[in-house]
Amino acid sequence: MGKKGLLLCVCQGTCPSFKQMDIFEVLNTIRREKLVDFVVLHPQLCAEDGDEYLSTLTKNSDIEKLYVAGCDPAMQKKMYRDAFETSGFDRSKHVGVDIRNMNTEQAVEAIRNLIMKD
Repeated sequence: MGKKGLLLCVCQGTCPSFKQMDIFEVLNTIRREKLVDFVVLHPQLCAEDGDEYLSTLTKNSDIEKLYVAGCDPAMQKKMYRDAFETSGFDRSKHVGVDIRNMNTEQAVEAIRNLIMKD
């Protein structure tokens, strides 16, 4: 069985939409609850190095599901399309959740709900 992971993208950590959130507590809560097999943080997946990171992470991997918490899920699908295509990663394994303008508890709950319903 493949791994499930959470990738948190925080718009460089400077975007006002993440100011109410302790991003490390979000990651640690999901990790401690063992809702996924791994958690990672990237400062800006929509940047060129974000494509490289996603391609590297998903190439030849046994990732069954990759949850990405950050911006709008519809935008994520468009932004990550090339990276997934480059790596051969099945795009249906990517599930996004928008956590902008949430506090820590709200973000954890949104991520938890996404994972639990999937």
